[in-house]
Amino acid sequence: MTPSIPFTPSTSSISSLAYADKGGGDTSSTPLVLIHGHPFDRTMWAPQTETFAATRRVIAPDLRGYGASPVVPGITLLSDFARDIEALLNDLKVETCVLAGLSMGGQIVMECYDRFPDRIRGLVLADTFPAAETAEGKRTRRAMADRLLREGMRGYADEVLEKMVAPYADAEVKAHVHRMMTATPPEGAAAALRGRAERPDYRALLTRVRVPALVVVGADDAYTPVADAEAMHAALPDSTLRVIDGAAHMPNLERPGEFNEALGAFLARVDA
Repeated sequence: MTPSIPFTPSTSSISSLAYADKGGGDTSSTPLVLIHGHPFDRTMWAPQTETFAATRRVIAPDLRGYGASPVVPGITLLSDFARDIEALLNDLKVETCVLAGLSMGGQIVMECYDRFPDRIRGLVLADTFPAAETAEGKRTRRAMADRLLREGMRGYADEVLEKMVAPYADAEVKAHVHRMMTATPPEGAAAALRGRAERPDYRALLTRVRVPALVVVGADDAYTPVADAEAMHAALPDSTLRVIDGAAHMPNLERPGEFNEALGAFLARVDA
């Protein structure tokens, strides 16, 4: 077995993130910022970007280590990702926004709220959970990071595809998800896995959130079950819970109509 290698966390933001920035014609609508999960890129939000750019500005970055953004080997903490998002908002002159994230992206959203709550008008937490990692979870994430550096992404992608999306998902959706996973640089994915192993516990933070929140989860999600979403919904002072039938870990791609309906209603409420 290859031993885990100690790494030093980064302490600076990446201001050169790749991103999509669309829409923006209606300045009365709150901008929407979409944070992808692991090991994906900003194209996972294509159904949302296309729909909501008709009514508002929609920004979807590639996180550091993913997509077309710079790869920083080692360990990327959630606080590093949050600093990058804050720097991007500054660069794009986005004063306030609705911040939405799925899976790891949802944990980054929580970290962002902890760092700059006054800039966030609403939270969307999709297929994610707030608890810190367990001791066993830390070992598993570090071992997977070692494996990705050793073997690359394809074997992992093949193994987890039908947990990321349901076995019954549309073939084009499966192909899209598989392409994103296999295109991810192993160094970036490994750095994020090591960082997530060290994440803080956000459960107390959720009880202090002062803005509306939307909690979304696929009914068949094995990674973040409905019970996790229900617990977040109960902890948040002002939240709506939406369980998407016929979806697993990526309901925004598996059932985009239902996901967009829930997101659209939430955005209308925030705008009002």
